[in-house]
Amino acid sequence: MKGRCLCGAVNLISPDVKEIGACHCGFCRRWGGGPLLAVHCGPDVQFEGAQHISVFSSSEWAERGFCSRCGTHLYYKLLSTGAHFVPAGVFDSTDFEIVTQVYIDRKPGYYALANQTPTLTERQVIERYSSPDSH
Repeated sequence: MKGRCLCGAVNLISPDVKEIGACHCGFCRRWGGGPLLAVHCGPDVQFEGAQHISVFSSSEWAERGFCSRCGTHLYYKLLSTGAHFVPAGVFDSTDFEIVTQVYIDRKPGYYALANQTPTLTERQVIERYSSPDSH
């Protein structure tokens, strides 16, 4: 799959994936103004224009990348595995399906997704994805 930032300074190619996860944590909502609707692309994401990517360490186990020219959110990356979660809107494709929601206990009441999906609470996410050293 191909995608790019708003200004075109950063382009990316990832494996073909059709499943989106929705994250309702406070960091994602603050970062993008709403839930992060991200495609789990794994570690095999290629970036062209990587010199325009700025990185913010948002936790002990993850970082967030964005275009330093236009501000487009490019990825959330797990440090332990190198797995990238890329916002669905970055991709040229719109052929996606929401299949899971995380930090469901942090979702505010002012929005609701109609999709019926499996969910994880904040505690379940931390137990599943954080490194043992961060507890």
